[in-house]
Amino acid sequence: MKTIDELVGEGVAGKRVFVRADLNVPLDGGTITDDGRIRAAVPTIRKLSEAGARVVAASHLGRPKGAPDPQFSLAPVAKRLGELLGKDVAFAADTVGESARSTVGASSDGGVTLLENLRFNAGETSKDDAERGAFADELAALADLYVGDGFGAVHRKHASVYDLPARLPHAAGGLIATEVGVLKKLTEDVRRPYAVVLGGAKVSDKLGVIDHLLEKADRILIGGGMAYTFLKAQGHEVGSSLLQEDQVPVVQGYLERAEKLGVEFVLPVDVLAAESFPDLRTKAPAAPRTVAVDAIPAELMGLDIGPRTQELYASKLADAATVFWNGPMGVFEHPDYAEGTRAVAQGLLDSDAFTVVGGGDSAAAVRLLGFDENAFGHISTGGGASLEYLEGKTLPGLAALEDS
Repeated sequence: MKTIDELVGEGVAGKRVFVRADLNVPLDGGTITDDGRIRAAVPTIRKLSEAGARVVAASHLGRPKGAPDPQFSLAPVAKRLGELLGKDVAFAADTVGESARSTVGASSDGGVTLLENLRFNAGETSKDDAERGAFADELAALADLYVGDGFGAVHRKHASVYDLPARLPHAAGGLIATEVGVLKKLTEDVRRPYAVVLGGAKVSDKLGVIDHLLEKADRILIGGGMAYTFLKAQGHEVGSSLLQEDQVPVVQGYLERAEKLGVEFVLPVDVLAAESFPDLRTKAPAAPRTVAVDAIPAELMGLDIGPRTQELYASKLADAATVFWNGPMGVFEHPDYAEGTRAVAQGLLDSDAFTVVGGGDSAAAVRLLGFDENAFGHISTGGGASLEYLEGKTLPGLAALEDS
């Protein structure tokens, strides 16, 4: 696929360049609580702006229902993007309407415009090719060139990700090029030992990546809510912990297959548990109990890996040469259940491995818990996209950029 450096080398001064970024940041009202994705988008936008392009940036935010919804407006993002770029960012109050046309039309060389949330138009996410294509046609009318740089959205067959590149000369932005390069290090010529740490709520969200990585990883460490389905598959009772009973046979199959392949599955030996889910807004003390995984009382739910498991996981990461981590070990947003996730993050840093944090909640946890992002090998901006790449799936947004 063509790179942004090649595009800039061909000359972009005075041209309208549509940049599909991933600015899907968490908001508390109108306040951005984690600007990591905005910061990740800045280098590509800045490079184009400094080369004299008239940048038309666009993104989705949240899951509006194909119509304007003030709670999902990108207006706060435009303000923060301007602060990071050190220049004003013009904000269009719609995606392809009068505001978009006039705001983009008024842009000068080096100027940056941010369109309103793409998902305010039903055509963006439509499964109907014609409806999606019609929206892509309207977006194409706003630009001369296209740069795909929203890695967190490349697994979606959406108008701005998949259909628009077919309508304009296109290139991959720096962020996508970096992400793909990193993921190739996790799938091709991997340095070993290769450890994978998987957490999060549901094992069903990770089935594809587990299935694929069983052929590649040397050891797989499991935490978070998904761990209780694995523990149940081993014959343990898990109290009132999150459990996907229907996935137990699938998980048993993975454990058997891992044993045949010589892949080490590492599961918790103890957990922090409580009678109820903690209050994440007030962060009120939760008074958890540490219990062994073979002695979880019926009335308790596991909410983090325990201290013995933290030590075990750190030891399993210590000699790794490559580590991929996706998914927290517990309810990291509450201080009483953050230590398991903290221990895994620290384990990555204490190893000499090439470390990749797979976006989503894992990336948010790194920032929330105060770690230096630059200390990790790479922090992905796209959790779902990273997982689908590692599953071996074709990602529509990448395929569109590869097609010349």
